[in-house]
Amino acid sequence: MLPIDSLGYSLARAAELVAAVLEGANLTDAWERALKANPGWPDATRGAVRDLAWSCLRAYGRGDAVLRDLLHKPLPTELHALLLVALNRLESHPQQAHTVVDQTVDAAASLIPALKGVINGVLRNCLRNRDAFAATVEADLAARYRHPAWWIRRLQQSFPDRWEAALAGGNMHPPMALRVNRQRADVPSTTAALREAGLSLRELDNGALVLDTPVAVTALPGFAEGRLSVQDAGAQWAAPWLGLEAGQRVLDACAAPGGKSAHILETAPVELLALELDPMRTQRIRDNFARLGLAAPVRTADCRDVEAWWDGRPFDRILADVPCSASGVARRHPDIKWLRRPEDIRRFAAQQADILDALWPTLARGGRMLYVTCSVFDDENSRQIAAFCARHDDARRIDIDGQPDRQFLPNADHDGFYYALVEKAA
Repeated sequence: MLPIDSLGYSLARAAELVAAVLEGANLTDAWERALKANPGWPDATRGAVRDLAWSCLRAYGRGDAVLRDLLHKPLPTELHALLLVALNRLESHPQQAHTVVDQTVDAAASLIPALKGVINGVLRNCLRNRDAFAATVEADLAARYRHPAWWIRRLQQSFPDRWEAALAGGNMHPPMALRVNRQRADVPSTTAALREAGLSLRELDNGALVLDTPVAVTALPGFAEGRLSVQDAGAQWAAPWLGLEAGQRVLDACAAPGGKSAHILETAPVELLALELDPMRTQRIRDNFARLGLAAPVRTADCRDVEAWWDGRPFDRILADVPCSASGVARRHPDIKWLRRPEDIRRFAAQQADILDALWPTLARGGRMLYVTCSVFDDENSRQIAAFCARHDDARRIDIDGQPDRQFLPNADHDGFYYALVEKAA
């Protein structure tokens, strides 16, 4: 048995997560299963396993390119995954090369003892030929940019001047941003409390507070008391751009996990209805409302099945934060980059169109619908809204801060988001 505090143990457990993804599993689901199966993990082990797995998958294209040259025949999935994790660790911590190799061999022995010699040989071959494999990575598009080739080509076409920056942003460790609950606190006092707790941060234009170094929520003064929430800075534009006023009827049509719904309630005294298809995610919305001291009806329903949930009274504002490829948040969920396929984008786009068409009759004349995705792909964003307006003669585009729409690409401040505002003719 490997000591639970050893690098070898963390490498083996991270490899199990990566192997699950290689076999088509969702990384978050695999992680939650691992936590449930290992309730005794110390915080350090939990952090090490997560960091190894997430970092490996962010850079999967690099390890995959190297292993194509190194392996002459397939290995069992868990050992292939272990090599991917180890190669990523060798690249990020070259000064630990000897330790990483030894601990990876120990991890292999704990998984499939008969093949530990193969793992040792592959890693030492990689170290001996480091320069050659660096050239292999540089020559491979997916390896160099750590994204699938089809993904890269789409960004090159859509953002000819910004595609490399978008890919670089998508490879970063994501920032941790906070939203102040204006019903219970204000930005100056919250900022002061965070700094007194030893946390350095910066404030963005929309009031989001971005920490220089992410921390556990238990280290955030005021979190348990509902004075602040964790929410990406890019997501914190939804409530301001809805143009909320007291007394409006507002629908959040795809509300989980509830951050944007909560922000709406914190911003103005409106009559909000939050819908969510998944019952477990619906409960998460209620839990977030309870912590923040907010109240609004939350219903489990498919927003496309309007007759099942709508009482016939039109909404003044609709937030359509629709399901999408999540390509703008892939650095938080790095399995997305390698599990998504081009046909998935078409499927999401069709679902988004159905949602928009279903919601439009529930919007009041003169009302506004804010369309939001966490995607960087045009088919889910600008083309989707253009097609919607072409189908609906009573739909009129409204500028957002002087621009017809807003596309955020992932960077050091925020994830990737798309916003478009549509008004129904009076």
